[in-house]
Amino acid sequence: MSSNNAPTQVYSHRRAVKSGMAAAVGTTIEWYDFYVYATAAAIVFPHVFFPEAEPAMATLASFGTYAVAFFARPLGGIIFGHIGDKIGRKPALTLTLVIMGIATVLVGLVPGYDTIGVWGAIMLIVLRLVQGLAVGGEWGGASLMSVESAPPKFKTFYGGFTQVGNPLGALLATGAFWILALMGDDVLLTWGWRLPFLASIVLIGVGIWVRYRVEETPVFEAKVDERQQSTPVLFALKNNWYPILLGFGMVGIASGGYYIATTFVQSYATGPAVGLAASVILGAMTIASLVEAIVTLPLAWLGDKWGGKILMFLGIGFSFVLVIPLVLAIEGHSALWIYILVIGIRLTMSATWAPLSALMTQMFRPQARYTSMSLAYGIGAAVWGGLSPVTAAALMALTGNIWSVVALFGFLSVVAWVSTFLAPQHSDEAPVTGSFNARTDTTAIDTSRG
Repeated sequence: MSSNNAPTQVYSHRRAVKSGMAAAVGTTIEWYDFYVYATAAAIVFPHVFFPEAEPAMATLASFGTYAVAFFARPLGGIIFGHIGDKIGRKPALTLTLVIMGIATVLVGLVPGYDTIGVWGAIMLIVLRLVQGLAVGGEWGGASLMSVESAPPKFKTFYGGFTQVGNPLGALLATGAFWILALMGDDVLLTWGWRLPFLASIVLIGVGIWVRYRVEETPVFEAKVDERQQSTPVLFALKNNWYPILLGFGMVGIASGGYYIATTFVQSYATGPAVGLAASVILGAMTIASLVEAIVTLPLAWLGDKWGGKILMFLGIGFSFVLVIPLVLAIEGHSALWIYILVIGIRLTMSATWAPLSALMTQMFRPQARYTSMSLAYGIGAAVWGGLSPVTAAALMALTGNIWSVVALFGFLSVVAWVSTFLAPQHSDEAPVTGSFNARTDTTAIDTSRG
């Protein structure tokens, strides 16, 4: 695309809406697939695939199969980032959708321990690795699709379309298991849990159709194509190591804290230490996901008005404050307060999630941006998101004290706050000249705003 095109033509609201909707639909489907597994790992898999283990060890083993996907994310980011930086965002995103959907459907067909013993768990691990590869290339590309197509003053808002996919995916996943839980444990733990996985085959077709119709981003067409990098991952590690490191820290709460407040909390609440009915916590999580989906775009709009970083700071602080009463409500079996506080903490965590697409997109120059962003988010999700539920379960097993998990949440809050404070921000409208280092590049814009 010619560099003479006016910004109002390249970065039109019409194009941004179309790209944003495609990103929202695709990420909803991919996150649905991802959260279906996460929910099953917390509630179903300990019984189906690890029935002979002690309850605490069964939970740890189940979370272990869940965690492997996070460590495949960086590799997925490199593979699909290479495709996205060299060929385009659109083909990379179509591939991630197909791969994720196939892996999810196959999980629903894996026989339990009573049928094939430990081979069922091994098959879960393999398929979860495939899921990790796919989602490792999904989020970065979807974020670029929406943010790079947005007009300059609306980056955070349109980036929020990608972020809506996470709570909508969680809503569909937890909602499906909530309905099955209301039908009774016999249904849920025998054949019912397979249905949400098998349903993914329908969603794949919808997602492919939507993404096939979307245009490539103007930033890729106008800028990346002019200065192609032969090996995006090498370019990213050489020039973007500093913002990659900061991006890794930024997702401490948005990923690690989120999975403590969702996946681990579900396991803790329904486990032997508390013994809460699964329908209570699944109901709270489902409604909380709905609330999160509703508020994500308004919060992203506020990110453009107040600054994405300010929104992140508020979300991090209030999320930590709400963890303490949430723990007390769960231990007290107070269903009403569980609902209120689960919804409350998901609302505050939305403030750490809604501006993330725009903030992380603008941390990197267009060259190798897909790869750089996917690495930052993928490694952060691997360490914080993948290990947080396992670490929390291990802390509980070692200390017998839930407050050790609260302390872990506090540590993640500090890491995320400092990383956000230091994160640079660049403008796509600035000229691209010569070589640069992302740590010292003087064309960075105001780092206090998103």
